[in-house]
Amino acid sequence: MNTAETLRTALEAVRSHRMRSILTMLGIVIGIASVILTVGFGQGARAQVQEQISALGSNLLIISPGSSTDDSGSRGGFGSATTLTLEDADAIADSDVVPDADAVAPTTSTSTSLVAGETNWTTSVVGTTTSWLDVRTRTLASGRFFTQAEADSGADVVVLGPDTASELFSGTSPVGEEVTVGGRTLTVIGVLESSGSSSSGTSEDDVAVVPVSTALALTGSTSTSVSTIYVEAASADLLSAAYQEIDALLTTRHGIESGDDADYSISTQDSLVETASSTNETLSVLLTGVAAISLLVGGIGVMNIMLVSVTERIREIGLRKALGATPSAIGKQFLAEASILGLAGGLLGIAIGVVGSWVLPAIIDQPVTLSLAATAGALGVSLALGVGFGVYPATRAARLTPIDALRSE
Repeated sequence: MNTAETLRTALEAVRSHRMRSILTMLGIVIGIASVILTVGFGQGARAQVQEQISALGSNLLIISPGSSTDDSGSRGGFGSATTLTLEDADAIADSDVVPDADAVAPTTSTSTSLVAGETNWTTSVVGTTTSWLDVRTRTLASGRFFTQAEADSGADVVVLGPDTASELFSGTSPVGEEVTVGGRTLTVIGVLESSGSSSSGTSEDDVAVVPVSTALALTGSTSTSVSTIYVEAASADLLSAAYQEIDALLTTRHGIESGDDADYSISTQDSLVETASSTNETLSVLLTGVAAISLLVGGIGVMNIMLVSVTERIREIGLRKALGATPSAIGKQFLAEASILGLAGGLLGIAIGVVGSWVLPAIIDQPVTLSLAATAGALGVSLALGVGFGVYPATRAARLTPIDALRSE
């Protein structure tokens, strides 16, 4: 019996027991679809995290102050200290000291209420410099950003995030309008384009940006401390060099003797992506393990059904051998049947996984990235399951002697 005849006979055997074949493939179908969707969820979540982190700015270093300790010895969390200052930002901006830093944007932030006519909205008021727009890779939907002259003079101007503008002005253009912050009237000179991202649980689109000197005047603060310093490296390749230069500079300026005593922290986009993705990766591994168990169960189902098939067809096997069929030909036929079940289950599972990757994002608002490697691997696994779990039934069928098979009832 040649290969074509073996495949034809195997297909006919599978078709003659359609319902049983479908139920046999079900475990493989579910397992393959689960693997594809699980990998897709993991890759989609990682891509979403990377997109959100990238929205913070390109080639970005984020410098935050350390923790504070009050008189009672109670320690605050990271970022609660006031160890970073505008002078630190100016030193970092010095190209002779930190040559691999392209731009620096110190920020100070406070949550306060903005009032426009009869409407009020509490948002984050961010005081910063003119380089903030470029460092954070933000663009303007309308109007303009404040100038260096306005930043130096502490002008009463503000640039609103799109969500803030929508809440205060109900969809109408706010450029040229006035808002009141802490009893001080500010003129809206621009509206930011939506970034579609968030940081530390706060929407990047719900913000009011003012010159840092204006922000200090609004809070009545005489301190030059800042909450964060954003630094854009000259290129992605120079990010590590800029990190080391800034670390050395701040260590010297703050009189730090060892790294354990540092009163600041520097994070990069890569570290943020790694931290944010760790939970997603752990969950993906767990779900992939569950899917693998489903595949194993499906493979056992294939072996079980093939053993049943061997038992049912003992007389047929005996007749074939009596007519001259070799043990190898008998074994190949049953192995082909098992392989067809595994391959068909894999193809159906892939089809369900592909359809799911298209449909699920619209239902659960979670991206699913279809992985060609995972899809090809899943198809290979399904075929391997069919072959692997079909070997024993095929071997058992091949070992039957014609006389014993023909005597079977």
